[in-house]
Amino acid sequence: INKWTITSLILLVCFIIFSNVWIIQSSKKKIYNSITETPKGNNVALILGTSRYTTKGYTNLFFKYRIEAAVKLFRSGKIKHIIVSGDNSLKSYNEPKEMLKALIKEGIPENAITLDYAGFRTLDSVIRCKKVFGQNKFIIISQRFHLERALFIAKKYDIDAIGFSAQDPPEKYSTKTRIREYFAKTLAVIDLYIIHKKPKFLGKKELIKI
Repeated sequence: INKWTITSLILLVCFIIFSNVWIIQSSKKKIYNSITETPKGNNVALILGTSRYTTKGYTNLFFKYRIEAAVKLFRSGKIKHIIVSGDNSLKSYNEPKEMLKALIKEGIPENAITLDYAGFRTLDSVIRCKKVFGQNKFIIISQRFHLERALFIAKKYDIDAIGFSAQDPPEKYSTKTRIREYFAKTLAVIDLYIIHKKPKFLGKKELIKI
């Protein structure tokens, strides 16, 4: 291995560490995990999508806990409307519809839920919440490690967002996801500050009025 390869690897590692520290530090004061401590005034929540089931057919705990968090916020009166945003790029795979069904099963009225079928990535979900659904002040619901990145994106787009942290699955359950998140945070910095990545699809406005 020549010195240029070693130098490049060192720079890459430094960039990954820098990206992760920057994103975590910039968002830590905006994440809540207690209903009572969560500020009022954010009528809309954005649930970030994930698959309802694992590849082995079991319930995905990331999905389950995000739904539970949204239901708690709604029942407490902290939110009045929920946007479910996820991937629907295949006919057989529909994250928003699965979230809708899960929320209705928990007693959330269907007219209090808006489906965003073009939340292909976290970046798309957050930006579309502002540009398509007309929201500039909302609560994002996901696990803490995911919220850090989502809030970083929101800040870059001058969105007044806070995060509500859904329960984390056991550590062994989420090892791969957490490792992937290190690189996702790095990619977020590249997307926002180097290549200025835009959402895959915006389309016409669907303003939500509360």
